[in-house]
Amino acid sequence: MKRFLAGCIALAMSLPVTAVMAQAQELTVYSGRGEALVGPIIAQFERESGVKVNVRYGGTSELATLLTEEGAQSPADVFWAQDGGALGAVAPLFADLPAEVNEGVSAEFRNVNNKWAPTSGRSRTLVYSTERVQEADLPASIADLTNEKYKGRVAWAPTNGSFQAFVTAFRVAHGDDAARQWLEGMIANDAKAYRNNGSQIEAIANGEVDFGLVNNYYLGRYLARDDKFPVAQTHFGAGDIGNLLNVAGAGIVAASDNQEVARQFIDYLLSPKAQQYITTQGNEYPVIPGLIANPTLEPFEELQALSPKVDIDAISDLEGTLELLRQVGLL
Repeated sequence: MKRFLAGCIALAMSLPVTAVMAQAQELTVYSGRGEALVGPIIAQFERESGVKVNVRYGGTSELATLLTEEGAQSPADVFWAQDGGALGAVAPLFADLPAEVNEGVSAEFRNVNNKWAPTSGRSRTLVYSTERVQEADLPASIADLTNEKYKGRVAWAPTNGSFQAFVTAFRVAHGDDAARQWLEGMIANDAKAYRNNGSQIEAIANGEVDFGLVNNYYLGRYLARDDKFPVAQTHFGAGDIGNLLNVAGAGIVAASDNQEVARQFIDYLLSPKAQQYITTQGNEYPVIPGLIANPTLEPFEELQALSPKVDIDAISDLEGTLELLRQVGLL
């Protein structure tokens, strides 16, 4: 027994200090990203690092609000959000990241203040029925969806974090009055509310509606299972706010006592291995260059040409958007 214990001690002493520490470490992550996508990445990080990760999954805006309410008492070490707006809203609660964390990130996604790190890019799109919609029926702008010809035919998800980030960007780009007018116009035009992006796509396939407003990566999951799935997606005209290019990202909670391991986790999310998984399996855009492109995604250069010029760091007023949505009766 003494030889066994001595051997264990010798083995521990031979390991790098960080590895020994990691074996005894746990990390708490608040994740606004869905478990189906990020669960395998987190599991791989656990296997490679020896860190046990405790994940609380929920809506991004819900978790952002919870993090704000908990303040310095929050058990969270990392907040992984599905949109830049929520990250900006809670940025004062994040620790500063070393500049080198974002150095390898493409400039289009980089947080210049180094309060959080982007983990993937995504674009807002219009999905539509390939059975009931002709090309001539496609709107040139998201503003067109308030027209009579689209009455009762459009799905949206007002409680979804990505939609709320879009509304915040709408407010930044066009003003609060214009955003309110569009929301009220959509309500008057009998837009149908759904829980999330996927339920909109399924509603189109089931014949409940003809159009939906979703992130670009959802439809690919359905087409991967059935290449005859009766839904397609497109963008609005170049520069339209409906084509918002947004990011998911993660920040380290300043009150965390686990800063080193939290940094290790974020570094892993920016590694080529994790980034390749996110684009190949998740149909999102990687935030570092040099990876194998996902052939189902539009080339990033084309996406940039279509996207409105909105500073991601400027879409941080999540609470103002939630209040607007409450005022018009969508929350």
